[in-house]
Amino acid sequence: MSQAVPVRALLRPLIPVGDLFAFALQVLRSVFRRPFAWVEFFDQAWFVTRVSLLPTMAITIPFGAVLSLQIGSLFNQLGARSFTGAVAVVGIVQQAAPIATVTIIAGAAGTAVAADLGARKIREELDALEVLGIPVIPRLVVPRVLAVAVVATLLNGVATAVGTIGGYIFNVLVQDGSPGAYLHAFTALAQLPDLWVGEIKAFVFGLVAGIVACHQGINAKGGPKGVGNGVNQSVVISFVLLFVVNTVLTLVYYQLVPPKGL
Repeated sequence: MSQAVPVRALLRPLIPVGDLFAFALQVLRSVFRRPFAWVEFFDQAWFVTRVSLLPTMAITIPFGAVLSLQIGSLFNQLGARSFTGAVAVVGIVQQAAPIATVTIIAGAAGTAVAADLGARKIREELDALEVLGIPVIPRLVVPRVLAVAVVATLLNGVATAVGTIGGYIFNVLVQDGSPGAYLHAFTALAQLPDLWVGEIKAFVFGLVAGIVACHQGINAKGGPKGVGNGVNQSVVISFVLLFVVNTVLTLVYYQLVPPKGL
């Protein structure tokens, strides 16, 4: 009995992980249930776009500028200045754009989703829907999760274009780089799967951020203070899972698609 207590105490932190995983499976299974709440989906997609578009574009420009400046300075010391464009753009397409996009979406739209569902939870609106025979997950959760994932994928394309243009401008105007060398290095080393993996990352990141936000909102407890705690936790959990998933997807991508050589 004395040995069971420490084991139970060690396993206690894994309970929220299991709850989140079970909730994610339930959401993914409910995606294929009919009828689908199209009105809720479009409303949430427009909301996510409205609060995330301009911040995503604004944060991607510094990402592209920092990558271009840092890589350009390093490659200039190594005598490989002509490869600045390839490395900067590939870094933006594969890493910076998806991460920047979902960071903004998780911080802006994800917190709003968690707060909305949390407020409905403490007002017992979600319990009332269940009593009326309206399942909460297909009606409220699935449209929000898919809206976040779809908008993240679309915004990733915008962020990629803005970051690439920003990196080009800073390399050419600030570092006196050659426009022709920048574009030639990009076309020589970059490949179409680089863009696809960026879009896949954005979609998966959006799913993760949406599921975490809805899970924290639905499980809010303790009144308004509990809703606030759930919102804060949704941001932290989303960011941690984002970087874990990004590492896994990047490793899988480089195993399946070998880098393009000169």
